[in-house]
Amino acid sequence: MNVDHAKSRRESMRWTIMLTLNNARPVSTHESLVLATIQGVYPDATPMEVRRELDYLNDRSLLVLKKEPSGVWYADLTSLGVDVAEYTVECHPGIARPTKYWAG
Repeated sequence: MNVDHAKSRRESMRWTIMLTLNNARPVSTHESLVLATIQGVYPDATPMEVRRELDYLNDRSLLVLKKEPSGVWYADLTSLGVDVAEYTVECHPGIARPTKYWAG
């Protein structure tokens, strides 16, 4: 069995980002909070790596990025992102959302 660790890491980061933003709602989330949360799971995670995954989720319309002129990023889940985080809709490949095993 050949496991792609880089792919697993990216997809897991995306799910952790979505959970972070969902728990921070309705406040916009500063990228430093997202990075600190990700580094709790992956201590070697970099700001660029987190930005890359934020950008991916933005491209998928799961979150909206606010890129300040100062260079700081803020993120908010879209309604679709909230639905994915809350298991209301299907989650497409690319995000390591665990299978819902509770409540039927």
